[in-house]
Amino acid sequence: MSSDPEEDYIPWIQQFCEAFGHEYFVPVAQDFIEDDFNLTGLQLQVPYYREALYTILDYQVETAEDNGGHTSNGGSGSKGKNELPNKALLAHSAELLYGLIHARYIISKPGLTAMASKFEKNEFGPCPRFYCDGMHLIPVGSTDIPGQETVRLYCPCCNDIYLPLSSRYLNIDGAFFGTTFPGLLVKMFPEIENQCRIRINKVNQDDFGLKLFGFKVNELSASGPRMKWLRMHPQKIDQKKEYDTCELKIPSDEENEDDEDVSSAVMESGLNDDDDKTMASEGN
Repeated sequence: MSSDPEEDYIPWIQQFCEAFGHEYFVPVAQDFIEDDFNLTGLQLQVPYYREALYTILDYQVETAEDNGGHTSNGGSGSKGKNELPNKALLAHSAELLYGLIHARYIISKPGLTAMASKFEKNEFGPCPRFYCDGMHLIPVGSTDIPGQETVRLYCPCCNDIYLPLSSRYLNIDGAFFGTTFPGLLVKMFPEIENQCRIRINKVNQDDFGLKLFGFKVNELSASGPRMKWLRMHPQKIDQKKEYDTCELKIPSDEENEDDEDVSSAVMESGLNDDDDKTMASEGN
């Protein structure tokens, strides 16, 4: 018995997500793609945008090969034929468009839920840093502009960025995940921060350090642990207050100068006060 062609047909999105090296991607809901609001501005970044969109949605798209294999290399063909993309260019445009849509989808509620499921299953891999104790990584892009840099992996425990261990992921554009997704995922799922807090409190990082004949290497040394302060977390109440103050801005020199002026003014007023004054003399 011959199987039905419609039953054997695999949608384009499913083929893309199941392709080798595309394990970081999640299937984008078709309703999300069909909403023009979610695609605002993408037509300026993707060549043959309309044809690429139809390809993603599994519509029939006419290519240059369907018209005799002639592209826009000159000749007496009509303008419509000359503007048709070939199959290779159409496939590239469809992948680019889907990647940019994917970056917007994973910061929506259903997209965050789908990516959180992958994060929970450790499909993005563990952090290679020893003190992070296998903390699950999150894909991130250093920029939202496609074609600039490949995907990186962010560790919410040490706040550092790593390259994927397998070379199969080194050709994935970082813009397909964007710069917003990791921070939004951590804030939407507080249990991620709890996991990081457990790992931080479990290990005393002062127990290990570079030593020479039993003496620890100073942090100011050229070979010292100069990046250690980046992974320090506030423990005391005053440290947490300082962290909250400096989280969104850097204290300016003017604020420090104002604090010094206020303290000096208080000291001067204290010196000028006469200890022998009474309430009666103050009234005069």
